[in-house]
Amino acid sequence: MARILITSALPYINGIKHLGNLAGSMLPADVQARFQRARGHEVLLLCATDEHGTPAELAAQEAGEDVRAYCDRLHQVQKDLGARFGLSWDWFGRTSSPQNAVLTQHFAEVLEDRGLIEERVDRQLYSIDDGRFLPDRYVEGTCPICGHTPARGDQCDNCGSLLDPLDLKDPYSAISRSRNLEVRETRHLYLLQSKLAEPLRAWVDSRGDWPQLARSIAYKHLDEGLIDRGITRDLSWGVPVLRGGVPRRGMEGKVFYVWFDAPIEYIAAAQEWADATGGDWARWWRLDRGAQDVRYIEFMGKDNVAFHSVSFPATILGSGEPWKTVDTLKAFNWLNWYGGKFSTSQQRGVFMDSALEILPPDIWRWYLTAYAPEHSDSSFTFDQLVAAVNRDLADVLGNFVNRILKFCESRFNGVTPEGGEAGPLEARLKADLAERLAELTEQFEAIESRKSAQALRGIWSLGNEYLQEAAPWSAIKTDPVRAAVIVRTALNLVSLFARISAPILPFSAAAMGEAVGETQLDWPEVNGVAGVEAALTRVPAGRVVSAPPILFSKIEADQVAAWAERFGAPREVA
Repeated sequence: MARILITSALPYINGIKHLGNLAGSMLPADVQARFQRARGHEVLLLCATDEHGTPAELAAQEAGEDVRAYCDRLHQVQKDLGARFGLSWDWFGRTSSPQNAVLTQHFAEVLEDRGLIEERVDRQLYSIDDGRFLPDRYVEGTCPICGHTPARGDQCDNCGSLLDPLDLKDPYSAISRSRNLEVRETRHLYLLQSKLAEPLRAWVDSRGDWPQLARSIAYKHLDEGLIDRGITRDLSWGVPVLRGGVPRRGMEGKVFYVWFDAPIEYIAAAQEWADATGGDWARWWRLDRGAQDVRYIEFMGKDNVAFHSVSFPATILGSGEPWKTVDTLKAFNWLNWYGGKFSTSQQRGVFMDSALEILPPDIWRWYLTAYAPEHSDSSFTFDQLVAAVNRDLADVLGNFVNRILKFCESRFNGVTPEGGEAGPLEARLKADLAERLAELTEQFEAIESRKSAQALRGIWSLGNEYLQEAAPWSAIKTDPVRAAVIVRTALNLVSLFARISAPILPFSAAAMGEAVGETQLDWPEVNGVAGVEAALTRVPAGRVVSAPPILFSKIEADQVAAWAERFGAPREVA
């Protein structure tokens, strides 16, 4: 049994997350965790709300709430929505936790002791109208690289370039929109990433399990030359800058930069989990406590890769301490909204709460996996959603399950029939299943979302093809024994489909399993025909089965029209 640590990008606390956030990190992390648990491995799936920095302060200000109260409320909202989507976190933590504060301060002290942090006089924009310094995300303007407006002071979401607020053209305050700004001096701590360029490159070189997207982004920043990054900000909400447990002289009223403390929460979340459950966090994160045997997989959108392939590794490697680093960094491109971007701040697109108001979670889980923005940006459309639901789920999987179970109820009184021997048709089915099951397992192991969904859909199709060719509705008239073999085989296919669909479709898989008396949806053995034969005996003769309610209802044209109007999408023909 392997031990697998899985984390996903931390969702910002500022509001409910849109489908792009779900598709690019949280959902694929959950799918992989469910798959690995089903294979019998020990998994720790961690996530947390990213609560510090400008987004939290601005969102709380807009909501008219104290920032702590705002974060308390939105953390619970995001946690509850994750549960409703079936995200099986072992722990959903908070960057505002005491554990994260202690760890952040620890890393800062260790890095400074090793000569990797220094205090510098910085030139920073000051808003005369607001009466305060403006840290990066408090400044917006035009990107000097691509000309996009608005770009934030730390990063352009359009081209992905990391920026400094002073780089922006035509800057203005994100608080008041004032352009009455001037440059003043302030003191900040800097992480000397430039001193770590060689060990960071060697570390990235050693990560042979990264997909090309993550590797290319990491090398882009390494090749351009690492710059020293400020790790403190003039803010009131965040981890205070302490030294030896007391405020650092000259840094009173400052906090650590959110991009310094937020990734440390991956470790802190494990500590939060351990404190709440009695688990041992160190065996997941400390190489001197057993973490050398852990495989660490991280999921995130491409806009976060630079921080997790350079900045956070600089913190970890620079500490000189035996921390576990990521083995596989699975990066996703962007899921766009009809050619534009989903936007939390502008409420553009479908968000997690409204998504569940119109369709059940498994529908979204399937669509966002089957059409994941994996190797290029992809665009959400209701037309594509209709095809995924009506073709894949309703016509293929749902049709097979309901068809065979209703037939068993009407012709065999809802009892799995006995008698008869498998014939050539079943032998061919088992051979095909063995090949397809091996492929499906390989794609899940390779963390290929689209290919996993495609392989899964192919196995569902085998069931329909078998049922169509075997035709139990005809056999029952002339050869009831042969019909019994067909029905028993098909009922076992329902069991198999439930087991292999569970990572992506946990709610529907549970309903399928319950329909044929299966509650343990472990992954089937992948050892050729022998494994398939074992899988096709899970539902024995004599077991009572029952047809579930319709698993997947088809989406109709009038529903699409209503959704397009509600969410401001172009009208499509479904």
